[in-house]
Amino acid sequence: MKVLHIVPTFYPATYFGGPVFSVYGLCNALSQMPDVELRVLTTDNAGPELRRIKPETFPVLFPNGYSVYYFKYLFGVSVSPLMLFRMPSMIRWADIVHITSVYSFPTIPALLFCKILQKPVVWSPRGALQRWEGSTRPLLKKVWESICNALLDKNHCVLHVTSENEAEESGQKITKARIEIIKNGIDIPKENPERVWMPDGKLRLLFIGRLHPKKGIKNLLQAVKILNGNVILTICGTGDDDYALSLKNMADELGIAEYIHFAGHVEGDEKSRIFWSSDVSVVPSYTENFAMVVAEALAHGVPVIASKGTPWSEIIGHQCGLWVENDPASLVRAISEIRNKDLHQMGLNGRKWMEEEFSWAVAAEDMFNVYKRLVNTSHN
Repeated sequence: MKVLHIVPTFYPATYFGGPVFSVYGLCNALSQMPDVELRVLTTDNAGPELRRIKPETFPVLFPNGYSVYYFKYLFGVSVSPLMLFRMPSMIRWADIVHITSVYSFPTIPALLFCKILQKPVVWSPRGALQRWEGSTRPLLKKVWESICNALLDKNHCVLHVTSENEAEESGQKITKARIEIIKNGIDIPKENPERVWMPDGKLRLLFIGRLHPKKGIKNLLQAVKILNGNVILTICGTGDDDYALSLKNMADELGIAEYIHFAGHVEGDEKSRIFWSSDVSVVPSYTENFAMVVAEALAHGVPVIASKGTPWSEIIGHQCGLWVENDPASLVRAISEIRNKDLHQMGLNGRKWMEEEFSWAVAAEDMFNVYKRLVNTSHN
């Protein structure tokens, strides 16, 4: 089966957060399946200030054996005339097209070309269709969604979501696609090292993610203020410069700067080291479709406090974390509660759960079955 992934940005553009890792992990796993020939159509955008991926060949042949076509973007995140020019021929090549993202340059042209060329589509919004009180430009997004709906057909399009919550919210906006829930996979370290929990009696909290208002970071800072020096918080990630500065200013204004460490962007071995030197990962988002960082933390043996804006209620039953509201008072209660639990055992519980249910091989097999059903339906 010939599979074409169309994404606005692709690995190693890790600045753009969870979706980049999710698509990369899925592509790596799909490409190992004997019946899949995979290509990725994307841009060379690696982040703000015109940072670009600079491939030595075109296309780039990734180690797992699939080709990635990085086209030069001109502005925005993914506006690329060259990408648009090549899109029809690449869609014509494919048996099925997998589109990621919603409000980005490639989405509507890709849906249009797939409709014209009668190609089945799997579409992964990656949480973009979910809303919270700080969501911007709702009217413009509604118009965009109407255009997308006009290009869809339930016999030819599956909307891929990662949780029941995302399915419910996304289905209200995209009405002309069938919905399939497939959880993301996670790369699990071969082994987690022995560690000392809460050295010197200090609970080491960790936030890893994009620095954005919807992530609820300011609520976490207020919680640290209330805890009055009983915790240390490391914040890893990048985002809008003004917003990042506002977080640092807030820490100063609250008088907690000595308890907060802004570590910037981390990935690879450095990211693992950060997890292993933390006691609890806190994910206080207002809304998330999956929250990849929860799975990453659990895979590294780190207990999690996740907000009810994330789809991770099961961490309670698996005894590897707490699922709470994201207001400062609720975060304070959760942090105070979890510090008295057996963090080591919670970490073991979380890793075991990830090993059993969240491998990329399982996610890829589930996705491939969706591809097969959709191709067969489209041909009938």
